[in-house]
Amino acid sequence: MPKLRLGVLGLGRMGQVYAYHVARQLDGAALAAVADPRQDVTADFTSRVAGVQVFADYRDLLAQPDIDGVIVATPTSTHGEVVIAAAEARKAIFCEKPTSLDLATTDRMIAAVERAGVLFQVGFMRRFDDGCADAKRQLEAGVIGQPVAIRSIGRDAGRTSLEFANPAVSGGLILDMGIHDFDLIRWYMGSEVERVYTETAALAYPELQTVGDVDYAMISLKFDNGALGNVEVSRDAVYGYDIQCEIIGTQGTLKVGYLQYTPVVVVTKAGVTHDIVPHFPQRFGKAYVRQIEHFADCLIHGTQPLVTPADARAALQIGVAATRSQHEGRPITVRDVTP
Repeated sequence: MPKLRLGVLGLGRMGQVYAYHVARQLDGAALAAVADPRQDVTADFTSRVAGVQVFADYRDLLAQPDIDGVIVATPTSTHGEVVIAAAEARKAIFCEKPTSLDLATTDRMIAAVERAGVLFQVGFMRRFDDGCADAKRQLEAGVIGQPVAIRSIGRDAGRTSLEFANPAVSGGLILDMGIHDFDLIRWYMGSEVERVYTETAALAYPELQTVGDVDYAMISLKFDNGALGNVEVSRDAVYGYDIQCEIIGTQGTLKVGYLQYTPVVVVTKAGVTHDIVPHFPQRFGKAYVRQIEHFADCLIHGTQPLVTPADARAALQIGVAATRSQHEGRPITVRDVTP
């Protein structure tokens, strides 16, 4: 069967991750084209990956009739226009998270995709991680009984650029990073989030305040079924990349995540030490590949993705509510956050 021909729109950090995955690690798909207005970026990429068409304008890539699907990795603030244009061009779409910065734009994206009848998957790669996926299977098997509380932690090893941290570009710490946790806790708990309350700080990197962002957020949540939750996201884990989740049930607890990266422990008089996961490519490298493989498989077989547009919208709604709580200093009922 001929390989799917995929295009990548946007060659920023995540765009290059996806482009290299498609070019080098997918059996059922080939990287046919990339689009990015920065000539130096595309020149550097094509010096490493041969046989790829290059476009400065993503619309020109979408106009190519032999492109089966696209991976949208442009800035979050542009996702709406790009996804709608891709849907109108009848391309299958994989979109990096979050779908957009607001619910109204996301609703327009979903409507455009439904009108066109094209595949639409959003990049929540943690669902494709071995540990995260196994925890879901354990929950469904009732191993820990009824889940009653959950805590999800996402700590980056340092701050991003001020340009990216700007909430007008990325959505800020809560929306850009916390969106993964919001998706995961819904998936695990089997219940929607009813209410959120957020506390934030900018102590390690106070300069983030100049663009309206923070380096630490603690978000308390209550679910519709009465269960409780907490999401912690930060950019100041100087020791490495720390992703954890703990689900507490009536008959036990599940702990997901790890800090030790290689199976080496150093034991000396000074103490016992081991290394730490350095960053997201090392922690979730396989999961990133698997989610694109899943996208390709869904396109080939005409099946629906594990992550639905409704899932993406629900995670965004929690993120918008948590961000509103941050700025208003009060609990926010999630269902009251509307387009």
